[in-house]
Formats: sequence, C-alpha cells, structure tokens
Amino acid sequence: KLPELCEITTILLVGRGGQILGRLGLCHQINFMRWSRCCIMARKKTVPSGLRIKDLAFSGVPVRVYEPTAASGEKKRGLVYFHGGGWMFGLCQYISLESDTIVVSVGYRLAPEHRYPRQLISVVDPRRVAVGGDSAGANLAAALCQRLSKTQDCHLPSPCAQVLIYPALQMADFHLPSYQQNHSVPILFRGRAVFYFLQYLNGNTSVSQQILEGKHVPVELKRHYKKWLDPDNLPPQFRKGARSSQVIPSHDGHVYHIIKQGLDPEISPLLAEDEVLRLAPPTFVLTCEFDVLRDDGILFCKRLKDAEVEVTWEHLSDGFHGIISFFNQGWLTFQSSQKGMDRIVRYVRTL
Repeated sequence: KLPELCEITTILLVGRGGQILGRLGLCHQINFMRWSRCCIMARKKTVPSGLRIKDLAFSGVPVRVYEPTAASGEKKRGLVYFHGGGWMFGLCQYISLESDTIVVSVGYRLAPEHRYPRQLISVVDPRRVAVGGDSAGANLAAALCQRLSKTQDCHLPSPCAQVLIYPALQMADFHLPSYQQNHSVPILFRGRAVFYFLQYLNGNTSVSQQILEGKHVPVELKRHYKKWLDPDNLPPQFRKGARSSQVIPSHDGHVYHIIKQGLDPEISPLLAEDEVLRLAPPTFVLTCEFDVLRDDGILFCKRLKDAEVEVTWEHLSDGFHGIISFFNQGWLTFQSSQKGMDRIVRYVRTL
C-alpha cells in the first residue's frame, strides 16, 4: 500500500503545486505541470532491441516514428498516435514492438499556446493506418475520423480503425455518473476536466463554475443531447450512487456564447449526428472505473453500436485516468497499467 500512497501523493502535489505557483504569478500552472510530468515520467531508457526510433517532421509538424526492425513478409500496419494530457502533454515503443506496428507519435501544437482548431489541422495523412490517442489525444483522433468520414477528398481516406483510450468526448454534461462518482479522484478532477476543455477552446476559464453548474447549454439543446447523454443509457453498475441531473430551466446566454463552439462535434465527437457516426471505422475504446471520463467512452460505444459500427470495449475495473502513463515506470507502475497496455496491443494486432 505504501508505494501506491506515494504515487497518489506525488500526483496530488504536482496538481496543487501548479495551481499555487500560478496564483502567485511565479509561472503558468500548465508549464509547471509539463515540467513535473517530464521529471516524473521521462526516465532515460535505452531503445529496446528490435526497434528503430526516428524524429522527423511532416509539413513542419514534429513526429516520432517507432519502427520494428524484424523482417516481415508483408507490409506492416500503422498507427498515428496523439498523446494525451489535456491537449498539453506529450507509450508508443511498447505498442510498436509488441504488435509489430509502425507507430507515428504526433507532436501536435499544444494548448494554451495553440487553441482549437490548430491541433486538429496539424495531422499526417492517415492513409492505410489506424488513428488513436489517449485522453485529449483520443478526442483529436475521434474528431479526425469524423472529419475524414465527411470529406470527399479521395486523398484522405478514412483510417482503418480508431483506438480511443479513456477519451474526452463532450463538454455538454459534467454531471454524468462518472463525473459525480470520481469528481475528486486523481489524476483528473472534475473541475480540471472543464479547465482543460476551456484551455483548448479559447482559454477563458472565468466561466468554469457556470459550466460545472450546467448553465452553459440552452434547454432545447439539452433536450436534443439527452437521447445520447442520458445516464439510463449506461449499464446499471455504472449508475450506482449517482444523483439525477438537476433540471435547470434556463441557461446563461453569455456563458453559452463563450463556449458554444465547444459543443461542435469537432470538439465534442460524442455529439455528432447519427449519419456521421455511421461512417466511423471499427473502434476500440478503453475506459477506467475511477475516471471522470468513463461515461463519455461508454456512451460513445453505445452510440457506435447503435449505428452498427464494429466496437471493441475494454474496461479496467481498477484503473484511473492516465493509467497507461504509469506503465513500466518503476515505483510509479500500477498493475492495471500493464493490463491496459496488453489489451491495446491485442487489439492493434488484429488490424
């Protein structure tokens, strides 16, 4: 229990330390969190045998290519991967080596320096490859798949699959059961989820509290979204202990004006219309029990299945948001991080 307590304490200190330094004006809390994450996670590792790693740039966008060197009688599959971290942070070598897949990790432009849609535009051609990501990166992957499915450009075919690891998929409802049950569970608190969405959208975090109170969405839109976001669409075990969403008869028009672009499917892919979702490629979704974003992933799976899209859903009953970042990290390693990585690799091998 002691190692796990140390791990959780470290996570909490990083998040709180960033907030304190930001309020004191000593540094931006996002810069502190990026630096801390690099110090904790980026232990120098040797490149494992059987893998070649290259740093390249595609149209000015930095990418890191992980290429298995073992001889193969056929062309290797590919995976374009968008890292997570609230659209702000940057384990691909394990996926590449274990699934014999060329993985291209995209160093997309980060918020808050670059806001929507700069991240979504800075992508490589996904021809003949799958697209995937974790957390904010999964949001970009899902939005990219939807954009490609709607284009008539024959040079931009739809990816063969999308691999979504605890994806952030909507900013319409922060009262879903997973947000209630896990509101204070590290490493992604309910309030921080709103903060990261706003950093990506326009940087105006002054409306965070109104969003948490559900005052940012007009009643008519709430009725429209209800068929997709209704907690009754979740399996019963995920609704235990959750309160029914509070009925708010009106909304704050000023707040809606600030965030309305965030309800666009390119930022909230879960809110896409049925005809768009029907065009989605086969989809893998990994969710974690102790994660505010859990229900986003589960509801997305249901919508895709209802649209007759092939879906593979994996759930870590002892996982929390960001768990795969703790894979092979020494004293920071959790058992469920290995389980999660193995399930991802197993799916990628089927592509």
